[in-house]
Amino acid sequence: MGLVDMSNPPTSRTKDFFASPALSLSLAGIFRSANADGVAEASEMEVEEGEEGSGGERGRREGTVEISSENSGPMRSRSDDEFEGEGEHDDDDDAAAGDDKNKKKKRKKYHRHTAEQIREMEALFKESPHPDEKQRQQLSKQLGLAPRQVKFWFQNRRTQIKAIQERHENSLLKTEMEKLREENKAMRETINKACCPNCGMATTSRDSSLTTEEQQLRIENAKLKAEVEKLRAALGNSPSGAAPSCSAGNEQENRSSLDFYTGIFGLEKSRIMEIVNQAMEELMKMATAGEPLWIRSVETGREILNYDEYMKEFGVENPSSGRPKRSIEASRETGVAFVDLPRLVQIFNDANQWKEMFPCLISKAATVDVISNGEGPNKNGAVQLMFAEVQMLTPMVPTREIYFVRYCKQLSAEKWAIVDVSIDKVEDNIDASLVKCRKRPSGCIIEDKSNGHCKVTWVEHLECQKSPVHSMYRTIVNSGLAFGARHWTATLQLQCERIVFYMATNVPTKDSTGVTTLAGRKSILKLAHRMTWSFCRAIGASSYHTWNKVTSKTGDDIRFSSRKNLNDPSEPIGVILCVVSSAWLPVSPPVLFDFLRDETHRNEWDIMSNGSPVQSIANLAKGQDRGNAVTIQTMKSKENPMWVLQDCCTNAYESLVVYAPVDINGMQSVITGCDSSNIAVLPSGFSILPDGLESRPLVITSRQEEKGTEGGSLLTMAVQIITSTSPTAKLTTESVESVNTLISCTLQNIRTSLQCEDS
Repeated sequence: MGLVDMSNPPTSRTKDFFASPALSLSLAGIFRSANADGVAEASEMEVEEGEEGSGGERGRREGTVEISSENSGPMRSRSDDEFEGEGEHDDDDDAAAGDDKNKKKKRKKYHRHTAEQIREMEALFKESPHPDEKQRQQLSKQLGLAPRQVKFWFQNRRTQIKAIQERHENSLLKTEMEKLREENKAMRETINKACCPNCGMATTSRDSSLTTEEQQLRIENAKLKAEVEKLRAALGNSPSGAAPSCSAGNEQENRSSLDFYTGIFGLEKSRIMEIVNQAMEELMKMATAGEPLWIRSVETGREILNYDEYMKEFGVENPSSGRPKRSIEASRETGVAFVDLPRLVQIFNDANQWKEMFPCLISKAATVDVISNGEGPNKNGAVQLMFAEVQMLTPMVPTREIYFVRYCKQLSAEKWAIVDVSIDKVEDNIDASLVKCRKRPSGCIIEDKSNGHCKVTWVEHLECQKSPVHSMYRTIVNSGLAFGARHWTATLQLQCERIVFYMATNVPTKDSTGVTTLAGRKSILKLAHRMTWSFCRAIGASSYHTWNKVTSKTGDDIRFSSRKNLNDPSEPIGVILCVVSSAWLPVSPPVLFDFLRDETHRNEWDIMSNGSPVQSIANLAKGQDRGNAVTIQTMKSKENPMWVLQDCCTNAYESLVVYAPVDINGMQSVITGCDSSNIAVLPSGFSILPDGLESRPLVITSRQEEKGTEGGSLLTMAVQIITSTSPTAKLTTESVESVNTLISCTLQNIRTSLQCEDS
């Protein structure tokens, strides 16, 4: 769901482009006069009034006076004679008439300031560009000038400096715009080339041709184009030589840039607000209604949306015939999470925090634009246009890329609602080719409970275009389990529980075996979380990676991708190879999870242990379930002793076992409480999901143990290795083959140990 990164790390040129000030230019910064050179603002310039030839009337009308920005020599000023006798009147009418006649004929006298006068005024200007009355009086006496001459000189000098600065800024803006045009042109060429060389049709895989950064750049270019057009129109309507006022610029700056997207994103802010308010009302009904809108399945216990009743209740028509055929996924789940309500609202308002809270589900997330900032510290009423890429932890299931508007609203002192909804015209105009999945009003109702608990009612309602999914995962995806409310709620509960245990200061000793300090415990848990986050990012179908299929002798579906780490200290430097394989096993997910996480069984499947016993030297609980724990394991070997950091996570939907070999000296320092950010880890591990085959019970009984019908498990295994410590090296066939053999043997060992070789 978010959009960044590619199969290779972004180039420095792309990073520089994102950091470019042109991307954050507001209209207040862009609005400059086209002929800013030598233009002085009326507030900076006083013009003599009531004298012919002085330009007073024109000055009052236009408010500007031309000053050459190139002039560095003595500046011309009115002579003292102009000011002598000003305002005096002769009682003799004839004399007065004669004086008036002489004044009309009299030409203005100007004189140039001497080099000494210029030097003295320049010296004061450097210290004080705006001298007060006392300073001007003193300088006028010193230089033999009238106070008003000094005043005008300083006004003109300030105007001159400002004109030079504005001309320079205009030059920079012009350069930036040219650069953006070139970038836009390059992107268009890249996108146009993204087609199959054989058939000429657009490729289905957008991994290399349409990267996240290119999508984001297109959005940014749309914004800049709108601002440039607005600027062009404003300058065309301005009087010659006049710049738009500063107050107008500030007003533009305070408005959302979506206000200028008419014809690009297609909707005014008022229309978007109308849509999100309607979506909020629908979410409230969807979250609280019972039958006949929601019907609970007797076989599975899941709530099923009565779609006929839904269309009747909300007046929804069937999907437009103009779109490809779409399937509807709807689910609802309620759970309690260990988190304060303000903290949870903050997480939903911040794209980065939201992504970190759901590492198994969200591969990318970004805020495209803020439509409304909301009010107060919790941003009540905040509305933002977002992009997200949702994934499963396997390359066999395509990701779902969704544009949607998120609206956060406080319903009462103890209740909030967060609604997400896709808007047709907005998403189509951003990139219609990506709109394969849309959100109907979805989200959650959060109620604050006592002792830092929140009750969360989650509704997930999606309209998705049919896409090819591997047969192994077809059932769980089509049933709505893979991206449904249960998955989101279970992940939220697990992550909140992890945070509580990380912050806890009263953890029992039995839950921190082998770690003597609280600082050491926190440091290990932090490192383990980073390791698992890296694992989730490495094995999905996101456009972060380009996956290639490899032939397997065992018949397993094995895929690989590679990446180069140039300077990220969290991973080893060099060429990293990731090989992933998925398999169905006829054992329940809890049984498979307990087998893989138990160190006493590790030598049965882990080839790296060489059959040697494995012992746990540290065990840290990070949740109420005993399966949620971080352990440090040692493989006893005389030649090459090894430590392995293992992080295990399990919830009602999904389980993970993630591990990585670690440097012994480095881990010993982490155990004592030292910072773990400099420890490089390269995780491998397993993702375990239910296969989605929920069948009818064979008998109806009140006995609890006979009610459940456990299906099989979908196991995804990933192995990552460094093939070369040089980032410039190329991936070799031998490296791929060796890891292919390693992963095939590991899967075979697991099947043998669990007595399911025929699966």
